[in-house]
Amino acid sequence: MSDSVPEAEAGTPAEAVPEAEPTYDPAAPAPLNVDRTPSGNADVDAQLGRLADTDHLATDGHVEVYEDVHRGLRDALTALDARPGPPAPTRHPTTTPQ
Repeated sequence: MSDSVPEAEAGTPAEAVPEAEPTYDPAAPAPLNVDRTPSGNADVDAQLGRLADTDHLATDGHVEVYEDVHRGLRDALTALDARPGPPAPTRHPTTTPQ
């Protein structure tokens, strides 16, 4: 007689080990699912769309995205406030060159 544990016979399925149920981790990244209404300005909308990048990051990674979006929004809004330069001179041909 042997004290060893007998091996599973060929063709007999091994016992299924139940998978551990996923545990809730409040610190895990989770999408905020915030609706973003288009502003009508492509540059502003692109920056606001980048906020979705935070949905896949841990909280400590949000700051970098927020700062980048803030910088982009500031640049886009500054461009809207920029006054156009002087108008280009118009050429009124009074005579045609010969």
